[in-house]
Order: sequence, then structure tokens, then C-alpha cells
Amino acid sequence: MSNESTVREEIVRLSRSLFERGYSVGTAGNISAAVDDGILMTPTNSSLGFLDPARISKLSRDGRHLSGDKPSKEIFLHHAFYETRPQTGAVVHLHSTFATALSCLTDIDPDDCIPPVTPYVVMRVGQVKLVRYVRPGDEKAGDLIRELKGRYAAVLLANHGPVVTGKDIGSAVYAAEELEETSKLLVLLRGAPTRMLTEENVAELRAVFGAY
Repeated sequence: MSNESTVREEIVRLSRSLFERGYSVGTAGNISAAVDDGILMTPTNSSLGFLDPARISKLSRDGRHLSGDKPSKEIFLHHAFYETRPQTGAVVHLHSTFATALSCLTDIDPDDCIPPVTPYVVMRVGQVKLVRYVRPGDEKAGDLIRELKGRYAAVLLANHGPVVTGKDIGSAVYAAEELEETSKLLVLLRGAPTRMLTEENVAELRAVFGAY
């Protein structure tokens, strides 16, 4: 894992980038990243565009608040991913427009709600599970993630938005961006005859690039 001060600066830099490009508005969204002795998390009611690295929350591995501002109310959601996916180094939760739009639709496949329209969503995000709606900040969100037993690197929270994990803060943010852009394509293509990648195409990508 990287030096903690470096991770703090990376959270600020990448959060600002997401905010400035419209992936997060107001105080929506939250990001966390693992460090050697705990987890760093964006504070509650903070804007991703205006974070102070010194005020980012620090939590113990068992979820206790150690320092900084009060953490995001979605702490339970993040903690469940770190518990069930040991390879997780960062978690990004956004309310990005098109992924959130897909999370509101009734006709998506709950077990594979982002079909393979491009190779990059397969390579960088993997299969995406729809998680049933619970109130933001509800501890049940963590229970729902733990029930998945680490099988998914990314989920869509119904009527809420995407949650994407990665081995580090950079890869998690880039995967979240890929998920949003793929969601945009899927919304734009709705109702039009669309060619998806075949099972053989997907199997080849997983064989060459690995499975998330």
C-alpha cells in the first residue's frame, strides 16, 4: 500500500476530477481507500470537488472512527467490500447520471445489469449485480454486500447508483468512469437493434485480461 499522505492527496485529486466532469454533484458520492493501518474515507456531507486531505476520515479496519471529520454515512457499504474482497484497495460510490438511470429501470437483468456492449466494461468492471434498494446510510446495505460473498467488483444500488471497487484508488476511479460511460451507451442504445459481445468474446477477454 502507498504512503498515507500520498493516498490522501490522490483521493483529493481524483475526487476533484470526478466532480469537475459531472460524475458527482453537490455532496453526492463517497470514496474510500485502504492504507497500512486502516481505511481513509471522504467525510459525510462533503463535496468531492473541495476536499481537504487533512480532514479526510480515518477508520480502523473494523470500522472505528480514528481521526479526521465524521466519515460518510455509507461506511457500512464500503466496509463490507473490504471484508469480502481481500483484494479491494479502494471503493468508489457515485450517483453518476447514466448508471443511476439504469439502476431505476425495471427490465434490467439483476444478476448482470451491464451487458457486454464493449470489451472495456468486461476488462475493467466485470459482471455487475443489482442490489435491492435500502435507505442511504442503512446498515443493511453492508449486509446485502456481504451476502454476495465477494463475487462482484461492482454493483448497482437500485434507485441509487453505482459502487465500484479496485486494487487501488486509481483503478477504482477508472473502473467507475468506465461503468458510467458504458451505462450512457446502454441508455442511448435502448430501443435500437444492438449487437452485444458474444459469450465467446467475453470468455476470450477474461482469459487474456483476467476476470474482475
